Amino acid sequence: MSRISPSKTLSGKALRASLAPCLLFALPLHAADDDTALALPSTAITETVDQPEQPDLHTPTTTGSRLNLSALQTPASVTSIGAEQIQSRNNATVQDAVTRSPGITFVGSPGNGGTALSARGFSGHSSTMQLFDGTRLYVGAGTVTFPIDTWSVERIDILRGPASVLYGEGATGAVVNVVPKKPFAGEIRNRLRLGYGSDDRRQGALDSGGSLSDSLSYRFNINQQASNGWVDRGDSESLAISAALRWEASDDLSFTFSHDYGDLQPQQYFGTPLVDGRYRESLREHNYNVDNATVHYNDQSTRLVTDWRISDNITASNQLYFLKTQRRWRNAETYTWQPGDVVDRSDFISIKHTQEQLGDRQSFTFEHSLFGLDSRTVVGADYNSIRFVRKHDFGNTYGDSVPLGQSGGGGYVSNDPYRSRDGSQARQFSLFAENRTQLTEQLSLVTGVRRDQVHLDRTDIPNDIRSDRSLTGNNWRAGLVFAVNDDLSVYGQHATSTEGVNNLLTLNASQQQWDLTEAKQNEIGIKQQFLDDRGEWTLAAYHIVKKKLLSTDPANPTVQQQIGQQSSDGIEATLELSLPYAIQLSANAAFVRAEFDEFASGANDYQGNRPTNVPRRSANLWLSKAFAERVTAGAGVRYVDKRYADNANDSELPSYTVVDATLDWHVQPDVTLGLQLNNLFDRQYASTSSNNGAQWYLGDPRSFFVTADYRF
Repeated sequence: MSRISPSKTLSGKALRASLAPCLLFALPLHAADDDTALALPSTAITETVDQPEQPDLHTPTTTGSRLNLSALQTPASVTSIGAEQIQSRNNATVQDAVTRSPGITFVGSPGNGGTALSARGFSGHSSTMQLFDGTRLYVGAGTVTFPIDTWSVERIDILRGPASVLYGEGATGAVVNVVPKKPFAGEIRNRLRLGYGSDDRRQGALDSGGSLSDSLSYRFNINQQASNGWVDRGDSESLAISAALRWEASDDLSFTFSHDYGDLQPQQYFGTPLVDGRYRESLREHNYNVDNATVHYNDQSTRLVTDWRISDNITASNQLYFLKTQRRWRNAETYTWQPGDVVDRSDFISIKHTQEQLGDRQSFTFEHSLFGLDSRTVVGADYNSIRFVRKHDFGNTYGDSVPLGQSGGGGYVSNDPYRSRDGSQARQFSLFAENRTQLTEQLSLVTGVRRDQVHLDRTDIPNDIRSDRSLTGNNWRAGLVFAVNDDLSVYGQHATSTEGVNNLLTLNASQQQWDLTEAKQNEIGIKQQFLDDRGEWTLAAYHIVKKKLLSTDPANPTVQQQIGQQSSDGIEATLELSLPYAIQLSANAAFVRAEFDEFASGANDYQGNRPTNVPRRSANLWLSKAFAERVTAGAGVRYVDKRYADNANDSELPSYTVVDATLDWHVQPDVTLGLQLNNLFDRQYASTSSNNGAQWYLGDPRSFFVTADYRF
């Protein structure tokens, strides 16, 4: 969340000069000693452990643009979260880290992989796109399960607002780009972590990297975790492995081959039923799932990146990638309270997803003159071939009842065969271009266009029925940035996006007939870095309109048309500040007014209602202080306003405030002991819900976690 480094041993200009274009994401590691660092929230000991410099408004990021622009040069809201901040603020998952940024809230559940987010009034994977190392992960049946682990993450970049001009269909609310740790040149450095905490949570992790020769460098990460869970029968375990090898074939040509592997078995918890419409605290640790429940995700990503400086004015980049995921669920997923304190269990569902994605992205960057003005242009093409097969027993009508005061149990039962039901294939091809032209010394114009062509092919396997459709998306954006000085800029932009009426990859035959929905946004903002790079603040205001939602024909409730519309208006603000006495402050807040302008389902008219899972207000605060150059303490507050669980706005999830804290003791320059305290005041709250709001997914209770880090 914070993008101001707690240790500034290099000046801002010197640091920016050290970032070679081919190493945009490989943030420099430093161990320089500088007496001036003691004036900031830092300690001499932490300077020797090779912490990466934290991104700030001057740091180039490709998430907001492929033009190698910094946040100050980008006419959009871009936030970068560095690895040190992710790990020092109790952020064990990508979603934990992302939701400490302005206006992003968590709406994850087992059904969507536990990764869904809400941003700027739009929720779910259809509207908040997730990237891994700049590559889009296509959404199959509303689910994304990779990446989750943060140990191998170098940084997370977040672009808020429509971004289909960069990444194609499905990016109206926000784009989250998880950038993994990269190989680096220099002496081999290692970091080992062991951890133990509440509910028998265990962790063993290693991060290793450096040069193997003058032209060969590597990075290797492994992180294994397990826990007994905070609910009954809530065991979980995970394994994350990443490996990358970079070959500098010449000063102008490099190849990076990487493979990332994730295997996750989260706790098989599908929520807690409300009792007569109210939450009962005594049920917090009950798990109403069956004894032999299964939730298991396995994901793999293999990439070959080629960076080539063709000449002083032309560079090329290619990324060839293969993604594979397998997911498995077998659960009783819906729990409904009945008088007499009985819970009716339904939706006994067994599902398997197999998804493969092969793709390639090629881009060229040109430094040139346009009508006598300095200009930079990126042109490229993107191709993906995706295959998705789903097995399930959705016709299962079995249900049973269990006592409210006990924790579920029993075995999984199905009266419908578990077999292959549908297979989908998608072929996507796009052409894209971006340009930045320096109109005057202070004013620049940033523009972009993209055309996507997607062909969908779906087979109903049991009935041997095939359907197909080709869809086209055209998107663009234009923005002006006025640099008041090197550290202050104001901007305005117009951007568009497109989405399917459901996840594009798994549209059924009837959904394929509809066009893509269309959204547009107008945004203005201001960004400033100040106090000699020890502080920064941003402020943005936006208006988004999304059209062509599926809505019931007012004259005939049995007919659907693409006549619906949803809009949102909002303000987001951030502040990052290094204060005297080694104090670091990070704060952000967001306000959004989202509503259906025109939307109906059957005989129900939802015009004027707020969409589900959208809080009007959210805020984050983190404060840390270093003591005596050996101890660092931090505490953070996360606030999320009330949300609605249904489009009728009849079912409400209460607001919540959660406090976390950390304590790090730098025993020696290469040894650090840490204490993490999550949900310090043991707040009981719902992060999201199901069953029309009658079933809450509860947030984690109070817990502690102790870590020991050794660098060598």
